[in-house]
Amino acid sequence: MINELAGIRNNFSKYKDLDQIRTVELYPGIELSCFTLITDKLSVHHVALDHILAVNYCRLGRIGWKMNNGNSVYLGQSDFSLHTLKSCADSVMSLPNSFYEGLTVSIDLRVLTNNPPEILSGTGITGTFLYNKFCSNVPITSLAGNEQTENIFPAFYDQPEHLQLSWQKIKVLELLLYLSTLKIDVKNRLTEYQSEQIETIRTIHEYLIEHMEQKVTIEALAKQYLMNPTTLKAMFKSVYGTSIAAHMKEHRMEKAAKLLGETSLSIAEIARSVGYDSQSRFTAAFKAYCGKLPRDYRNKQLI
Repeated sequence: MINELAGIRNNFSKYKDLDQIRTVELYPGIELSCFTLITDKLSVHHVALDHILAVNYCRLGRIGWKMNNGNSVYLGQSDFSLHTLKSCADSVMSLPNSFYEGLTVSIDLRVLTNNPPEILSGTGITGTFLYNKFCSNVPITSLAGNEQTENIFPAFYDQPEHLQLSWQKIKVLELLLYLSTLKIDVKNRLTEYQSEQIETIRTIHEYLIEHMEQKVTIEALAKQYLMNPTTLKAMFKSVYGTSIAAHMKEHRMEKAAKLLGETSLSIAEIARSVGYDSQSRFTAAFKAYCGKLPRDYRNKQLI
């Protein structure tokens, strides 16, 4: 398994925006990789290995896959997914907010069946069992995080250095035990969307960023891009993690902060450039977001 996954890790390492990747073998056939990615999109090419199961967990940011079946799915904070490396060979990974921190537990299903960790012997938790439960009928199983998973995945991080490997070995066993009893239903599944729909949402996002000075309604966007307003709102939140209003407010405040620090534009001009007709409403929104009045923020940048 180490040789098979080495090519995948080497594939990731060629990306200059890959900030960090750490991989450790926990048991024969079971590896843990922790990622920090700072980029918008990257393509991943590897051998289509149907016997390697990847369990992905999003710690921070968002990440999406365009799978071989043409659908796309996005993980937000605390969400997780399971799929074999056959499903994501030649896939495109996108980071809508340009940042992702998470982990992948890679499991050689053949090794798990033939040489499981001793504590799992006789439990029925085999590679065949996991494949049939999560991968036989669908290319990817993506699920919302819950109280149980938040007692498992975060513990892979931030342990005392001399105890970290021991914690990770314990937690991966706990993860396998949890997966063996997990009941999958509509309530905890994440929604998959057709990739063409996702491209439309990205186009809408680019339009909003490029026309930040304008006030655009959901209804107008839906009409312009021939999409049901409810679907548009749901898909935007699935991809970017927040509502259109909340997402754009963040971008507006970030642009305003940059203009305050780097230009001599008046506060009224900056307010208009980020979509506020009222300087007072802009001032209140900026203070709520940045903790400072626009004038105080600008003065601090000049010190």
